[in-house]
Amino acid sequence: MGAGPAGVAAAYALSRRGDAEVEVLDKAARVGGNSTSFMIDGIWCDYGSHRFHPVAEPAVLDDVKALLGEDLLLQPRHGRIRLGGKWIHFPLKLHDALLRLPKSFAASLMGDMALKPFRKKSTGPETFSSILYDGLGPTISENFYFPYVRKLWGLDPDKLAVTLAERRVSGGSVGKILMKMLRLLPGLRSETAGRFYYPRKGFGQITQAMADKAVEQGAQFTFGADITRIERQGNTVTAVWTKDAAGGEARHESDMLMSTIPLTSIVRLMDPPPPPEVVEAAKAMRFRGMILLYLILETDRFTEYDAHYFPEISIPISRMSEPKNYNSATEPKGLTLLCAELPCDPDEKWWGMSDKELGEHFCTWLGALGLPVTVPVRRCETRRLHHAYPVYDLDYQAHFDTIDNWLLGLDGMLVFGRQGLFAHDNTHHAFAMSYGAVDSVDAEGNLDHEKWAAYRAEFATHVVED
Repeated sequence: MGAGPAGVAAAYALSRRGDAEVEVLDKAARVGGNSTSFMIDGIWCDYGSHRFHPVAEPAVLDDVKALLGEDLLLQPRHGRIRLGGKWIHFPLKLHDALLRLPKSFAASLMGDMALKPFRKKSTGPETFSSILYDGLGPTISENFYFPYVRKLWGLDPDKLAVTLAERRVSGGSVGKILMKMLRLLPGLRSETAGRFYYPRKGFGQITQAMADKAVEQGAQFTFGADITRIERQGNTVTAVWTKDAAGGEARHESDMLMSTIPLTSIVRLMDPPPPPEVVEAAKAMRFRGMILLYLILETDRFTEYDAHYFPEISIPISRMSEPKNYNSATEPKGLTLLCAELPCDPDEKWWGMSDKELGEHFCTWLGALGLPVTVPVRRCETRRLHHAYPVYDLDYQAHFDTIDNWLLGLDGMLVFGRQGLFAHDNTHHAFAMSYGAVDSVDAEGNLDHEKWAAYRAEFATHVVED
């Protein structure tokens, strides 16, 4: 279930093995989920900013390279972030930080590093806020991470779980951040340091190529499949029922149901329903939504940067990308596009606004950041995502464990992927999860629980690459 990156990668790996009949079900009309690509006025666009990172597991990276060939470009990262009211290159570069960071900000940062051994540790239960404050100090926590997470998740940092810090923050101290900057210096950096892989036809070309290969290997993809229930007999999942556009219903029998759809949806679809405590736990878990704003401008290029990051709480958008700068596209002439990410939920004011209204706000926000839109605006289009990010509030772990433990006790079903494991991760992590899931299922459709537990422990160490 699910034809996003994790579902497609599982179909690809299973069909390559050649010992299973593989069918992938998805309500959408094509593969990719939130990682698909599409065209607006001749420009390849993604659902936000996506990159394929060189730190991907070797087996995953080798497969992606083989599938895309020369269409997989190795691009230099060239973004920037607003810190202390100044634009700084992102990822952070040492010379740029030294020259551009406001002196007061830089002095506070160095002071945090020097005083860390003497700083009193936070007391009480650990949270995202306490972990970052103890590790990074007040300057970077209060000026970057804290306002940024307030925008992304809609919660104060002390209302977010430690897991978010473990999954989201790769540099847990100022010293580690400095070491990352040092590794980008000429003579010290590797071939791929400060670079990313990106396909010529948008990020979705990766999952599309993988899906095409899976079909070539015998897998079947059924689109427009609206899943109505997951059938189980006692402790064993036996089939999935779907409804098509014409109103007909079909039963898809399975020896092993591999699900990558949202964890909460699995609980809702289970027939008969799970125990009451599992149902209640699913109701208590939630995902953060997002609106993607696509502003079409009549100019070749708006800026030279691939992405801009906006930690300031006064600016509602969290990040802006310019797709033509990701794949070095020169066509169409006289036209570019900006994609802004606006984290919000369906009950917030932004969700009900028209594309025209959101486009006007977008231009206003850019003007406030010193990036005025002085070229003709063709129009603004939007896309809305209901499941953009899992929300790691302070109670989520207990709720997740309740659902996860019940699902792990079922026969004939395996849950994985970003949505299935409520994981905040990158696409290469989703691919690695899928390969691990396939490796844990034998030719008869039986799950090796010990092997899967080992993979799950490995997944828990994944840290998001920004």
